[in-house]
Amino acid sequence: MAKNLVIVESPTKARSIGKMLGSNYKVKATVGHLRDLPKSKFGVDIENNFEPEYIKVRGRAKTINELIKEAGKVDKVYLATDPDREGEAISWHLEYLLGLDPKEKNRVEFHEITKENVKNAIKSPRQIDQNLVDAQQARRVMDRIVGYEISPILWKRVKSGLSAGRVQSVALKLIVDKQRAVSYTHLRAHETLRYL
Repeated sequence: MAKNLVIVESPTKARSIGKMLGSNYKVKATVGHLRDLPKSKFGVDIENNFEPEYIKVRGRAKTINELIKEAGKVDKVYLATDPDREGEAISWHLEYLLGLDPKEKNRVEFHEITKENVKNAIKSPRQIDQNLVDAQQARRVMDRIVGYEISPILWKRVKSGLSAGRVQSVALKLIVDKQRAVSYTHLRAHETLRYL
C-alpha cells in the first residue's frame, strides 16, 4: 500500500509521475478546480473586506470524496498542482478540503516532468504561498464584481448575452480614452489652422 499521496491537476501528469515515483506513491488528479464562487449568486461579501464565499464545484463531489478517502490512507500528502497562481489556489483549496495543516510543508512544484525534477521536488516541499493564493483570489473576485455589475448594463444597452470582464472592460476604456484624446487633439489642431 502507498504511503504517500501526490495530487496533480492533469490525469496525464498523474500517470507519468506515478511511474516515476513507484509503489510508495499514489498519484491522483483534480482535473481543475474543486471549489469556486457560486454561479447562482454574487458570492463576494463586499461589506466584509471582499471575502469570497467558496463552495464545492457542482459535479466534482466524486473527485473530492475520492481524494479525501485516499488522503486518509497515507502518511503524507503532497500538493503538486501547476506552478502558477491557479495551481497555488487549487492546492490551497485542497489543503482546506483534505483538512491538512496549513503550517505543514506539503506543496511541491516542478516545471519539467522528469524523474530527477519530480524526485527533487518531493524532497523539498514548502508551505503554500499565500501571496500567490491572494493574487488568484483578487483576480477571481474582480472578475465576479466586474462581470456581475457591468454585464447586465451591456445586456440592457447593447445586446443580451454579452459579458464584461476585468481585462476587456479596462482595455476598452483605454481605447475610448485614447480615441477621445486623439479626436480632441485633431479638433484643436483644426481650430488653430482656421485662425492662421
